[in-house]
Amino acid sequence: MLKADNAVLVVIDVQGKLATLMHEKEDFYSKTVQMIEGVKTLEMPILWNEQLPDKLGNTIESVAAAMEGMAPMIKESFSCYGNPEFVKRLKESGRKQALIVGMETHVCVYQTAMDLLREGYEVYVVADAVSSRTLQNREIGLKAMMAAGAKITCVEMALFEMLHVAKGEAFRKVIKIVK
Repeated sequence: MLKADNAVLVVIDVQGKLATLMHEKEDFYSKTVQMIEGVKTLEMPILWNEQLPDKLGNTIESVAAAMEGMAPMIKESFSCYGNPEFVKRLKESGRKQALIVGMETHVCVYQTAMDLLREGYEVYVVADAVSSRTLQNREIGLKAMMAAGAKITCVEMALFEMLHVAKGEAFRKVIKIVK
């Protein structure tokens, strides 16, 4: 099971014009922001990634605003794991569970998940906070990651799993985030 003290959130490439082409983009953006806000409430690390922002554009405003005060790691490889800074920060976190949100499900999310699995991490793909330009590509990516051993979750399932109990300040904050 997911544990807030053993997990890190990996935010992948929610940026530029490409983000505006995602399947059900408004729901995707909203769920991504909910996951970020929930993780911040649980005081978990966030590893924010952008793919060549000088060419593809920056993270969309609503998602970037949720990570105010943080800076993205810039990558060239499709997989975040191809970026030495990402690997360093992930290892420094000491955490062995990776929650993944972002785009595109069948490219950067998929390749990051495969690399993390290969390196021994437990991978949780937040299905309602990942997207591709087409529903078919999103579904193919999710199925491939699941077949490889990634767990598929959703924003509410992941947050409540990490909370464990329906009490306390964190629970009250998370309820407001997901409603």
